Amino acid sequence: QVQLVESGGGLVQPGGSLRVSCAASGGTFSRGTMAWFRQAPGKEREFAAGFRYGDSNPYYADFVKGRFTASRDNAKTTIFLQMNSLKVEDTATYYCAASSGRLITSRLRDPNAYDYWGQGTQVAVSS
Repeated sequence: QVQLVESGGGLVQPGGSLRVSCAASGGTFSRGTMAWFRQAPGKEREFAAGFRYGDSNPYYADFVKGRFTASRDNAKTTIFLQMNSLKVEDTATYYCAASSGRLITSRLRDPNAYDYWGQGTQVAVSS
């Protein structure tokens, strides 16, 4: 069984920065598909950034391009999301997700494609 543990997050003013991390452990998970999703109150969970199996090149949702940077460690079991120029509308719970499968790019954005989820970390952007 794979466990995903997120850290980081918190309260920041508009224009500020935060970094969240997600470490995968357990089972034989390595180099797997991992992604960041977010969910604001009353809204559906949406894809923010992700990595295909064995790949360190991130894919981004349009709304984060130029502001967020995703990365993963060499073992490909930990991913990071550096969030800059944060806006009030970025306020949400940010979730880490992992899949034991090798998802094609178009499926990275589908939350139903993922097998494992972290508990979520809250990001609040407010003045």
